[in-house]
Amino acid sequence: MKLPFSLFLALRYLKPKRTFLSIITLISILGVMLGVTVLILVISVMTGFDRELRQKVIDFDAHILVSTEDVLRDWRTLKTKIDNTPGVVATAPYIQGPVIVEFQNKRVAPMIRGVDPAEEEKVIPLRKFIKYGNLNLEGESTVLGIELARKLQVNVGDKITVYSPGNLGQILDGIKKLENAQGEEEKKAIDQLRDVILPKELTVTGIFETGHYLHDSEFLLVPIYVGQELYGLGDGLHGITVRTENPYGAERVKQAIERFLEPPQYAQTWIDMNSQFFEAVRLERTVMFFLLFFIVVVAAFGIMSTLITVTVQKRREIGIVKALGANIAQIIWVFLGQGTIVGLFGTLTGLGLGMTLIRYRNEFSHWLASTLHIEIFPREVYQFSSIPAEVIPRDVAIICISAFFICSIAALIPAYFAARLDPVKALRYE
Repeated sequence: MKLPFSLFLALRYLKPKRTFLSIITLISILGVMLGVTVLILVISVMTGFDRELRQKVIDFDAHILVSTEDVLRDWRTLKTKIDNTPGVVATAPYIQGPVIVEFQNKRVAPMIRGVDPAEEEKVIPLRKFIKYGNLNLEGESTVLGIELARKLQVNVGDKITVYSPGNLGQILDGIKKLENAQGEEEKKAIDQLRDVILPKELTVTGIFETGHYLHDSEFLLVPIYVGQELYGLGDGLHGITVRTENPYGAERVKQAIERFLEPPQYAQTWIDMNSQFFEAVRLERTVMFFLLFFIVVVAAFGIMSTLITVTVQKRREIGIVKALGANIAQIIWVFLGQGTIVGLFGTLTGLGLGMTLIRYRNEFSHWLASTLHIEIFPREVYQFSSIPAEVIPRDVAIICISAFFICSIAALIPAYFAARLDPVKALRYE
């Protein structure tokens, strides 16, 4: 089959020869290939990372949280209304707030989550996260996150002391009154100190691991009455947790719940509660895309420099071709064809290599760890047994089309200058 004149000449100029020009062409192709490969690999891994993080959040957090700025008193009536809302699967009462935990002179300030295990299990599958011990929250007991247990060096069966912020506030108020009190006032101040909410001594019955560092390092579960006593809530709550049929449809259910909430009551979805975290991951993914895309841009400059060099070296040939009747469009397509071929070849090989690396990413990671002792995805940091990845066809298409387009655009400038070449001058100086 006879090739079009422009394509024939473009392929002829791209034929490998042992010249510096062919080396530059090869480097340009490798640059495009590496750029596309790294972009596909990194974006797919970060997409998978985001998906896994969202799943871990969904597993341990309620789909919707109904709370108030103070204390939820008439919560049973509200709970019944929420249970009857379309899209709601289950609800459970909860207490949540900061405390101070002490064990053998070690102190940390995590969050307690007071729960009713029977009802909470319908909202959040807590039992599947238990790593040591069991989910026994009867009596004065607690279940800790694994990272929190490591900080305190606590094991199942140990007893920890839990202080609520109310403990400290009441003690400080009592001390101030004692300092300024005399006679009868002093007696009243001492009586008030006796009424201070005493700290709780809880037995560790279990240790959980969700794989999400924030949950594992900042939370301990306690019976709901313990949370009520620590915060002096009486029969009140901090809020109600809600499980929906579809976590990604929680916004619609939240809007239905908000219709019967009375200020200062409010509802939040799991996305609302973690919006800053998800936004940070999304921003990091976007920044990584643009940073890595510069690899392709640099390769495009390599293509441009190659074609400019070809224009200079083939000045006489271009002059002869134009003198024989080649028009401007044909000359432009000679050089545009070269850029297009380099861009297409680099993009396709990059696509193939990128998809191969994604397919064998875990094997490659194990090889690096065993051979070069390089941990590119440490399990103790990310809490994943394997490198997560999710290939989204739209992302791959955007990467490949963008790379091909940039390479084609890079060829336009030298193509324009070649087309403007005067054949008389080109032949006169040869």
